[in-house]
Order: sequence, then C-alpha cells, then structure tokens
Amino acid sequence: MPAPGDPHHGSHGQHHGGVVALAVGAIGVVFGDIGTSPLYAMRDTFAGHHTLPLDQLHLFGIISLMFWSMMIIVTVKYVSIIMRADNKGEGGSLALLALINQHAPGKTWSAGIVLLGVFATALFYGDSMITPAVSVLGAIEGVAVYNPAMEKWVVPLVVGILVFLFMIQSRGTAKVARLFGPVMLVYFAVIATLGVISIMQTPEVMGALSPHHAVRMFMADPFRGFLAMGSAVLAVTGAEALYADMGHFGRSPIRVSWLFAVLPALVCNYLGQAALLSRDPAALASPFYFLAPDWFQWPLLIIASAAAVIASQAVITGAFSVTQQAIQLGFIPRMSIKYTSVNAGQIYIPVINTALMIAVILLVLMFQKSSNLTAAYGIAVTGAMAIDNVLLAVVLFTMWKWKPWFSWPLLGLFFALDAAYLAANFTKIPDGGWVPLAMGLVIFTLLTTWSRGRALMRQSMAESTIPMEVFAKSAHSSATRVPGTAIFMASTASGVPSALLHNIKHNKVLHERVVILTIAIQDVPYVDPEERCSMKDMGQGFYRLTLRFGFLEETDVPSALTSATMCGGPFEMMKTSFFLSRQTLIASSKPGMAIWREKLFAWMLRNAASAMEFFRLPTNRVVELGSQVEI
Repeated sequence: MPAPGDPHHGSHGQHHGGVVALAVGAIGVVFGDIGTSPLYAMRDTFAGHHTLPLDQLHLFGIISLMFWSMMIIVTVKYVSIIMRADNKGEGGSLALLALINQHAPGKTWSAGIVLLGVFATALFYGDSMITPAVSVLGAIEGVAVYNPAMEKWVVPLVVGILVFLFMIQSRGTAKVARLFGPVMLVYFAVIATLGVISIMQTPEVMGALSPHHAVRMFMADPFRGFLAMGSAVLAVTGAEALYADMGHFGRSPIRVSWLFAVLPALVCNYLGQAALLSRDPAALASPFYFLAPDWFQWPLLIIASAAAVIASQAVITGAFSVTQQAIQLGFIPRMSIKYTSVNAGQIYIPVINTALMIAVILLVLMFQKSSNLTAAYGIAVTGAMAIDNVLLAVVLFTMWKWKPWFSWPLLGLFFALDAAYLAANFTKIPDGGWVPLAMGLVIFTLLTTWSRGRALMRQSMAESTIPMEVFAKSAHSSATRVPGTAIFMASTASGVPSALLHNIKHNKVLHERVVILTIAIQDVPYVDPEERCSMKDMGQGFYRLTLRFGFLEETDVPSALTSATMCGGPFEMMKTSFFLSRQTLIASSKPGMAIWREKLFAWMLRNAASAMEFFRLPTNRVVELGSQVEI
C-alpha cells in the first residue's frame, strides 16, 4: 500500500487535466452542499427551534464555533487526514469499509465495523433526501423575503423545480455538469464579496475568529450554547462529500478548492452576516439575502437558486454512486443501472431516482419551510461524521500504525466535537430529527436483511450441492452432448449450480462446452484487465471460470468474455446459451433470521432486477430455471 502521505496516491483523476481545471470542477460538484449552508445556518442558529440573543457574546461565540468547526472537522479531519485513506483513489464509507476488510480480515470486531459502515450508508440516504429539500427551499424562500405577497408560491415553486431536476436525471448530467464549476465559482465570489462589503462597515467582527469567543460563550451561557450547536453544525454539512467524491477529482484538486476558494468565501460570508446582524437585528429574517443591496437582490436569488439546484444534483448523483457500490458489495438487491455516458461515474438508477423524488417532495410538503427542515438535517450528518471517526481509528491503528501519543489526542478531539454536535442534535428529535433516524433505521434494516439473507441462502444451497468434479465424470457418460456452449451462472465458486442440475434432470443433454461462471466483486473500485479472468479445466468439456470486477465497474459479462479465450477457445455469443437459476424463497423456522425478516428478504428477492439485465446478457440467449430454497 502506498504511504498515506504520498501526495500522488489517490489522485488518479489528475491525469485527466490540470489541478486548477479539476479544482474548478470540484467546486461545482463537491462543495454544493456545504456551500449553500450560509442560506440558512446563521438564521436557524439564532431564530431556530432554540433561539439565542442577538448580542456580541453569542454572535461572536457562534462565528468562532462555526469557523473552528470548519477548520477542525473539514480542514484537519477530512481534507488533511481521512482523504489519505482512499481505496485506489475512491472515497466514501463503503469504499473505506472495503479497504479495511482488505487489510484487516478475520478481526473479531470486523462485524461491528461492517454494521457501522452500513449504518453510515443508511444515514447518507437520509441526507440525500433532506439536502435537496432544504437547499432549494432555503434559496426560493428569498422570493418571500423580497416580496412577502409571493410567500404562498414558495412551496409550489420548490416542488416544480425538484420534479424537473429528477425528471432530467435519465438524460445524464455530463453536459450540465460542465456548467456547475463556473456557476458555483460565481456564487462563491458573490457571497464572499457581499460578506467583505459588510465586514468593512463593521471591521471589529473579524475578532470573532478567535477561539476564545466560543469558550467565553459556553462559560457564560453553557445550556443555550450547547443547544445552539444543533444549528451551528449546519455550517459543516456536506463535509463528508469531500471524501465521497474524491474519486472523481483526486485529493489535491479538492484540497486546493477548499483552502483557496470555498473556505475563504464561507468565512467572509458568515462574518458579513454577523456584521449585518450586529448593525440591524431585524435582518435575522434572512441575513443571507439582506446582505445584498436592493438592486442586487433578484440576481442574488437567481444565483443562490442555481447553487441550490447544483447542491441537490451532487447529492442525487452521490446516491446513485453509493447504490452501485452497495449492490456490488452485496448490501442491496440488483437494480437496473443505466449508463448515461462513456464516463463510468455517469449512471442513472430509475428506482433510486423515483424513491428520492417522492421522499424529497413529501419532506417539502410536510415541513413547508427550510427552518423546519434544518431540525431534521443535522442528525444524519453528525451521525455519519461520528461513524467516520470509528473507521478512521481502525485505519490509524491497524493500517497506518500511527503512534498512540499522536493518534489518541487527535481522535479525542474529533470524537469530542462530533459527540457534542450529535448530542445537541438529539434535542431536535421532536421537531423533525426523528425523520432521518426513521429513514436510517428502515434503510439499515433493508441493507442488513439483504446481506444476511444472501449469506443464509448461499449456505442453504451449498449444503445440498455436490462437488463439480464428481458431477462432471458422471454427467459425461449419462447425458447426450449437443453442439455449442452453455454458461451456467453460479453465485459461489464451488459445487454444481442448481440450473445445471435441473437442466440435465429435465432435458438430459449437455453442451459440448459447459462453463460454470462466477462473478466475483472485489474490495477495490477497479480490477486490472490481466486479473479479470481465471479458469480451471475440470475435464470432459467442463470449465470453471471466474470474472472479477471492481465495485465501481459495470458488470458487462459478454464484453468480459471476449477476452476470455482459455476455456477451449473464444466465445461466440450466437452459439452460447446462458442458464440462470431463479430461486423462490420459502420462509422456514430454521435458525438464522426472524420470520418477518425472511419474508422481507423474499420480497426483496422477488423485486430484484434479473441477472440477465444486470449482467448485460443477450436476451435471446438466456434460459431461466427455477428452484425453491429454504433459509
């Protein structure tokens, strides 16, 4: 493994363009979520569910808290440390989980780590539902700020924008994405400029960056300061996106974007809002929009709305990518995945798109205002950040072997800050914080049920199978051989597939060449072409072939077979038949899973996309044979 400090490791995207060009692209895709936080973070900290007095003590204290949270959580934790823990350039909870499994197999705590990684993924889906709703609501509410008579049109406008956004996903976002970077650059330049203009009118606000103001606020007003953390955390929402999207841009461009563009713009804008509120407490209704002079208010609304849509797009795209990883790693049933461009990262998953659209629109209709939704926002984010700390601790001690005298204080700081933010957000559970927790619990149950069910089903099928070597010898003499190639898909690399047993039982024929094909998903994003195929010749015209794919690769079996010539010659699709097993699950009282989970797994199995579609098999060359399995 390359050294974690190697500046080139994990930055493979830099080969496709200069760091500056990639940094501009990263600004458009990676920083949309954290970049739109100024729309609502300051307002909800002081006028949210737990109000704070608008005096210098609390204004300076909150600015200090936000600034140092961005420095510790985003700059130090994510940008400087966690982004070094990449899986061949890819980031995110599942990629990190796969990396840990590679380097720490068989550990007694590995099952718990897997569950934590899966729960972080479940929380990410909750975040994917809330982010579009709160970002677009926060931007469009500017209409009511400038023209109160238009307040009744805010929710219909938001719903219309969101429906349009989800409807265009099937067309791919490659062309639109090229505009994201420049638009977000304009947005960050605008909010920084507005902030600087306000700071120049009240320059003493710059002193709020000193950490002693946060300490002073907590000492003078500890209870309300603690409650305010539930809203102040909005300033760092989206930090995990820096790590999750690392594979698209590389580590260095994201660092450059954050340190030289995004962070300065956010700090200037938050300071500008604080300066405005110190001069005019009435601006608390919308300190972001009231920073702009009258003549610039409508242009700011348009720019902010564009930024909110871009932030939503980034999260939707992230949900597609995470789903693909989860499918390949065995946590989600197979789903239809559409590739919208030659770029492997440009995918569209209809089921996820529809589910997200329904969930986001329901959230908008339920909560009506962004200030109501922000109560639901923080728990998913802080929960995921706290889990990332645990995964980071495993990496520091088992993979990087960092010295305890350095690691423990650093981890202690991260755990203390994230735990405080998470505890503060728990106070918002009655006001909407229950939404991401409920979503996360439901999704976690689905993911773990599918993973456990698949393991039990494979175990049950393995118990009744016979060795392939024994079968090959007996079947050769008892069945008629016919011309052509038969490929039998098998989920495990041992035993006889049920489809092969059923075929010889009912049809009493065997093809001249019989290939038992297993698809193996590796704990790496991409597999080297020379490692794609491995074969074992079992004699009598029987072969066992394994095709390996990374968890970010398209499992295009016909394409992969074109390079597999070791099984007695090349494969000709028009002379090849694919035999698939379709299992029907029968719930039983066997120990393993509760009956209700077995029924849930059976429902998921029935609704999973067919192997024919998922593996890109030619539709006119596929035969499906059914069997029943008890777990």
